[in-house]
Amino acid sequence: MRRLLARRMKFHLLGAFLVSVGCATLYKFGIAEPRKRAYAEFYKNYDPMKDFQAMKAAGVFECAPPK
Repeated sequence: MRRLLARRMKFHLLGAFLVSVGCATLYKFGIAEPRKRAYAEFYKNYDPMKDFQAMKAAGVFECAPPK
């Protein structure tokens, strides 16, 4: 029974470290990178003036009423 806590603590710390690194890796490559690519693709052809004119025509803005 000597050093039982120390042995189990090493095992659990190693397991917690591996699980946290695995979760971080899965998040980076499963969520963050695809999101970055989607934003880059969206803004590659984005025209803010065209979007503004569409919102203005729809009556979204009070300061710029539709004509």
